[in-house]
Amino acid sequence: MLSGLRRKRKGMIEMLETKRLLLRPWEEEDAESLYQYAKDPEIGPAAGWPAHTSVENSREIIRGVLSEPETYAVVLKETGQPVGSIGLIFGGNSNLSLTEKEGEIGYWIGKPYWGQGLIPEAVKELMRYGFEACELEVIWCGYFDGNEKSRRVQEKCGFHYHHTKENVCCSQINEMRTEHFSCIHRGEWKESKVF
Repeated sequence: MLSGLRRKRKGMIEMLETKRLLLRPWEEEDAESLYQYAKDPEIGPAAGWPAHTSVENSREIIRGVLSEPETYAVVLKETGQPVGSIGLIFGGNSNLSLTEKEGEIGYWIGKPYWGQGLIPEAVKELMRYGFEACELEVIWCGYFDGNEKSRRVQEKCGFHYHHTKENVCCSQINEMRTEHFSCIHRGEWKESKVF
Protein backbone atom coordinates (compact mmCIF):
# COMPACT_ATOMS: atom_id res chain seq x y z
CA MET A 1 0.00 0.00 0.00
CA LEU A 2 1.31 3.43 -0.85
CA SER A 3 1.74 5.52 2.25
CA GLY A 4 2.67 9.04 3.12
CA LEU A 5 0.53 10.65 0.43
CA ARG A 6 0.31 14.23 1.56
CA ARG A 7 -0.27 15.93 -1.78
CA LYS A 8 -2.84 18.70 -1.90
CA ARG A 9 -5.40 19.10 -4.65
CA LYS A 10 -3.12 20.59 -7.30
CA GLY A 11 -0.26 19.09 -9.23
CA MET A 12 0.40 15.62 -10.57
CA ILE A 13 -2.11 12.85 -10.01
CA GLU A 14 -0.58 10.11 -7.95
CA MET A 15 -1.09 6.41 -8.33
CA LEU A 16 -2.96 4.76 -5.48
CA GLU A 17 -2.73 1.08 -4.66
CA THR A 18 -4.85 -1.56 -2.93
CA LYS A 19 -4.40 -5.29 -2.50
CA ARG A 20 -5.78 -6.10 -5.98
CA LEU A 21 -5.87 -2.75 -7.75
CA LEU A 22 -3.87 0.18 -9.03
CA LEU A 23 -5.71 3.47 -9.37
CA ARG A 24 -3.80 5.51 -11.94
CA PRO A 25 -4.46 8.26 -14.48
CA TRP A 26 -6.19 7.23 -17.70
CA GLU A 27 -3.98 7.09 -20.81
CA GLU A 28 -5.06 7.27 -24.44
CA GLU A 29 -3.66 3.76 -24.88
CA ASP A 30 -6.46 2.56 -22.55
CA ALA A 31 -9.14 3.37 -25.15
CA GLU A 32 -9.67 -0.24 -26.27
CA SER A 33 -10.02 -1.52 -22.71
CA LEU A 34 -12.34 1.36 -21.85
CA TYR A 35 -14.53 0.70 -24.89
CA GLN A 36 -14.72 -3.02 -24.08
CA TYR A 37 -16.62 -2.22 -20.85
CA ALA A 38 -18.14 1.23 -21.51
CA LYS A 39 -20.00 0.07 -24.63
CA ASP A 40 -22.25 -2.13 -22.44
CA PRO A 41 -25.72 -0.53 -22.21
CA GLU A 42 -25.95 -1.64 -18.56
CA ILE A 43 -22.94 0.45 -17.50
CA GLY A 44 -23.12 4.09 -18.61
CA PRO A 45 -26.87 4.68 -18.65
CA ALA A 46 -27.14 3.42 -15.04
CA ALA A 47 -24.62 6.15 -14.12
CA GLY A 48 -26.17 8.84 -16.33
CA TRP A 49 -23.94 8.73 -19.42
CA PRO A 50 -24.40 7.06 -22.82
CA ALA A 51 -22.73 3.80 -23.78
CA HIS A 52 -19.56 4.38 -25.78
CA THR A 53 -19.96 3.89 -29.52
CA SER A 54 -16.39 3.15 -30.65
CA VAL A 55 -12.77 2.96 -29.55
CA GLU A 56 -12.33 6.50 -30.88
CA ASN A 57 -15.31 7.67 -28.80
CA SER A 58 -13.62 6.13 -25.74
CA ARG A 59 -10.35 7.87 -26.66
CA GLU A 60 -12.21 11.21 -26.82
CA ILE A 61 -13.72 10.53 -23.38
CA ILE A 62 -10.22 9.81 -22.01
CA ARG A 63 -8.94 13.11 -23.48
CA GLY A 64 -11.84 15.09 -22.03
CA VAL A 65 -13.83 13.70 -19.12
CA LEU A 66 -11.35 11.13 -17.80
CA SER A 67 -8.38 13.51 -17.91
CA GLU A 68 -9.87 15.57 -15.07
CA PRO A 69 -7.79 15.76 -11.87
CA GLU A 70 -8.30 12.90 -9.39
CA THR A 71 -9.91 10.66 -12.04
CA TYR A 72 -8.43 7.19 -12.07
CA ALA A 73 -8.52 4.05 -14.16
CA VAL A 74 -9.31 1.06 -11.94
CA VAL A 75 -6.59 -1.37 -13.03
CA LEU A 76 -6.34 -5.03 -12.04
CA LYS A 77 -2.82 -5.74 -10.81
CA GLU A 78 -3.19 -9.27 -12.15
CA THR A 79 -3.63 -8.14 -15.78
CA GLY A 80 -2.47 -4.52 -15.85
CA GLN A 81 -5.69 -3.61 -17.69
CA PRO A 82 -8.31 -0.99 -16.70
CA VAL A 83 -11.71 -2.49 -15.87
CA GLY A 84 -13.48 0.58 -14.50
CA SER A 85 -13.13 4.17 -13.37
CA ILE A 86 -13.29 6.13 -10.13
CA GLY A 87 -12.90 9.79 -9.33
CA LEU A 88 -12.98 12.33 -6.53
CA ILE A 89 -14.47 15.76 -7.19
CA PHE A 90 -13.79 18.58 -4.76
CA GLY A 91 -16.09 21.30 -3.46
CA GLY A 92 -17.38 23.71 -6.07
CA ASN A 93 -16.50 21.37 -8.94
CA SER A 94 -19.33 19.06 -7.84
CA ASN A 95 -22.92 19.71 -8.85
CA LEU A 96 -23.90 19.13 -5.19
CA SER A 97 -22.92 22.64 -3.99
CA LEU A 98 -20.25 21.32 -1.66
CA THR A 99 -17.84 23.29 0.49
CA GLU A 100 -14.09 23.14 -0.13
CA LYS A 101 -13.76 20.61 2.71
CA GLU A 102 -16.16 18.20 0.98
CA GLY A 103 -15.75 15.83 -1.96
CA GLU A 104 -17.83 13.49 -4.08
CA ILE A 105 -16.82 10.03 -5.29
CA GLY A 106 -18.13 8.56 -8.54
CA TYR A 107 -17.34 5.12 -9.94
CA TRP A 108 -18.23 2.30 -12.32
CA ILE A 109 -16.80 -1.10 -13.21
CA GLY A 110 -17.18 -3.45 -16.17
CA LYS A 111 -19.92 -6.05 -15.92
CA PRO A 112 -17.56 -9.09 -15.84
CA TYR A 113 -16.22 -7.71 -12.53
CA TRP A 114 -19.52 -7.07 -10.78
CA GLY A 115 -19.88 -8.76 -7.41
CA GLN A 116 -16.15 -9.23 -6.74
CA GLY A 117 -15.75 -6.38 -4.26
CA LEU A 118 -13.36 -4.45 -6.52
CA ILE A 119 -15.24 -1.15 -6.51
CA PRO A 120 -15.71 -1.13 -2.73
CA GLU A 121 -11.95 -1.75 -2.49
CA ALA A 122 -11.27 1.22 -4.79
CA VAL A 123 -13.80 3.45 -3.01
CA LYS A 124 -12.25 2.71 0.39
CA GLU A 125 -8.82 3.70 -0.93
CA LEU A 126 -10.17 6.92 -2.42
CA MET A 127 -11.92 7.67 0.88
CA ARG A 128 -8.61 7.17 2.70
CA TYR A 129 -6.91 9.46 0.23
CA GLY A 130 -9.67 12.07 0.49
CA PHE A 131 -9.74 12.14 4.28
CA GLU A 132 -6.01 11.77 4.95
CA ALA A 133 -4.14 13.40 2.08
CA CYS A 134 -6.76 15.95 0.98
CA GLU A 135 -8.04 16.67 4.50
CA LEU A 136 -11.72 16.46 3.54
CA GLU A 137 -14.34 16.58 6.27
CA VAL A 138 -17.20 14.91 4.34
CA ILE A 139 -17.33 12.65 1.27
CA TRP A 140 -20.54 12.21 -0.72
CA CYS A 141 -21.80 9.60 -3.18
CA GLY A 142 -24.94 9.41 -5.26
CA TYR A 143 -26.82 6.78 -7.22
CA PHE A 144 -29.83 6.85 -9.47
CA ASP A 145 -33.05 5.14 -8.49
CA GLY A 146 -32.85 1.44 -9.36
CA ASN A 147 -29.04 1.18 -9.27
CA GLU A 148 -28.96 -1.21 -6.33
CA LYS A 149 -25.36 -2.27 -7.01
CA SER A 150 -24.15 1.28 -6.48
CA ARG A 151 -26.28 1.64 -3.34
CA ARG A 152 -24.72 -1.53 -1.89
CA VAL A 153 -21.19 -0.28 -2.64
CA GLN A 154 -21.91 2.85 -0.64
CA GLU A 155 -23.36 0.90 2.28
CA LYS A 156 -20.34 -1.47 2.33
CA CYS A 157 -18.05 1.54 2.49
CA GLY A 158 -19.82 3.11 5.48
CA PHE A 159 -21.82 5.82 3.70
CA HIS A 160 -25.26 6.59 5.13
CA TYR A 161 -28.35 7.90 3.35
CA HIS A 162 -28.73 11.68 3.45
CA HIS A 163 -31.42 12.78 0.96
CA THR A 164 -33.17 12.15 -2.35
CA LYS A 165 -33.56 14.60 -5.21
CA GLU A 166 -36.24 14.08 -7.85
CA ASN A 167 -36.19 15.28 -11.45
CA VAL A 168 -32.42 15.36 -11.77
CA CYS A 169 -31.52 16.10 -15.39
CA CYS A 170 -29.15 13.59 -16.97
CA SER A 171 -28.38 15.75 -19.98
CA GLN A 172 -26.00 13.26 -21.61
CA ILE A 173 -28.81 10.72 -22.00
CA ASN A 174 -31.70 13.22 -22.11
CA GLU A 175 -33.57 11.78 -19.11
CA MET A 176 -34.92 12.97 -15.79
CA ARG A 177 -34.02 10.71 -12.85
CA THR A 178 -34.40 10.39 -9.10
CA GLU A 179 -31.03 10.46 -7.36
CA HIS A 180 -30.24 9.32 -3.82
CA PHE A 181 -27.31 10.81 -1.92
CA SER A 182 -25.26 9.36 0.90
CA CYS A 183 -22.28 10.69 2.82
CA ILE A 184 -19.71 9.88 5.44
CA HIS A 185 -17.92 12.29 7.77
CA ARG A 186 -14.25 12.00 8.62
CA GLY A 187 -15.01 11.01 12.24
CA GLU A 188 -17.45 8.30 11.13
CA TRP A 189 -14.85 6.96 8.70
CA LYS A 190 -12.19 6.79 11.44
CA GLU A 191 -14.59 4.99 13.80
CA SER A 192 -15.89 2.58 11.13
CA LYS A 193 -12.51 0.97 10.43
CA VAL A 194 -13.51 0.54 6.74
CA PHE A 195 -10.09 1.74 5.63
